[in-house]
Amino acid sequence: MTQGIHKGDGGPASPPFSNGPYQTEEMMIFNKPAVDSFLRYTLEENFMRLPQANGTIDGTYDTETVRVANRDFETAGTGVSDDDVTFGAAIAGILLTTDSAGSQQVIIWPHQDTGYTAWTDILWGTENQVIWEAVIRTGASVASIVLMAGLRQTAVVDISGDDDAAFFRFDANVANWEATTSIAGTDVEFDTGVVVAINTNYYFRIEIDSDRRPHFFINNAEVYTGGALTNDEDFEPVIGVEGDAKTLYIVKEKISRIISE
Repeated sequence: MTQGIHKGDGGPASPPFSNGPYQTEEMMIFNKPAVDSFLRYTLEENFMRLPQANGTIDGTYDTETVRVANRDFETAGTGVSDDDVTFGAAIAGILLTTDSAGSQQVIIWPHQDTGYTAWTDILWGTENQVIWEAVIRTGASVASIVLMAGLRQTAVVDISGDDDAAFFRFDANVANWEATTSIAGTDVEFDTGVVVAINTNYYFRIEIDSDRRPHFFINNAEVYTGGALTNDEDFEPVIGVEGDAKTLYIVKEKISRIISE
């Protein structure tokens, strides 16, 4: 950071400052600002603890299983159990692994009990110029799989689960990531042209502008701009995988909004 030069009446001071008092010639700023912006409220999750089932998190706190669980995020989905979420070994982040049966799911979204986390209790509305970001990594197979990540109202991976939503989705029947919006019950699926490959990192970002239009970015390139979302609809960040013994890594997640509408 550029240093500001301030001349003192008594001349500059020089190290080792052993015979003061001195007046310093330079005023140096060593640290960056403490906040990203004084206009936005921001949350960031690096998954230092594992999301578990709602019932596990709400268990008796004197048990080790409850104490080590993530307090901000929980699991959902068909057939999900606590052992379906582990820390990555060679890959940094958390690893979601579905059970060995058709249509099994592992979905990660904020802890749903009131008062536990700002990820749920702060409202992420379409009128709040929300920005959501995530880094994910695909596993060793993307055959017969469904992947979903973005802003939704319920913990689902299918397209039509919410009347209002904005999210990325991949179905093995197509080759590319799709940018999907649901606006008052009408769904739009847009082929981004970005191929879904195995063992690959993807940086997702969705920015809702002041006109409530969602802008979709993959690896910092804008791939789609949706129509205006329904006013005053609240979202939550949701990431999930569906399939028979399929995997997905979540590296990190971030969300922010303007402080006041």
